[in-house]
Amino acid sequence: MRIYVTSVFVDDQAKALDFYTNTLGFKLKHDIPLGEHRWLTVVSPEQPEGTELLLEPSEHPAVKPYKTALVADGIPAASFQVDDLDGECERLRNAGVAFTIAPMQAGTVRMAVLDDTCGNLIQLVQMTGQS
Repeated sequence: MRIYVTSVFVDDQAKALDFYTNTLGFKLKHDIPLGEHRWLTVVSPEQPEGTELLLEPSEHPAVKPYKTALVADGIPAASFQVDDLDGECERLRNAGVAFTIAPMQAGTVRMAVLDDTCGNLIQLVQMTGQS
């Protein structure tokens, strides 16, 4: 069994597509119109046939309180692995991305948390193997 698609709820699919592709660097995989929304997925350019991230519209009534509670508690909606956390954070800061947690050691990883501008916190993780 493998993970095929996972999702984050986004306030605006067009804005999310721009952020996840042009800022974070993911690549568009699927963009299929579905009425007023789209089946909109992105993938890592390093794994174009890997797990897809669905940019899911935040339309369900349960989503807003769920996202609000996660953000209020500082809980990321997703976690992405990077090879060079400090370099990636610097690149993203230079692109105007806001971080809620600066790079820090957290057990056997270094991590940081950013605001995706679409209602979510996203964690970046670099595996270090040291605590």
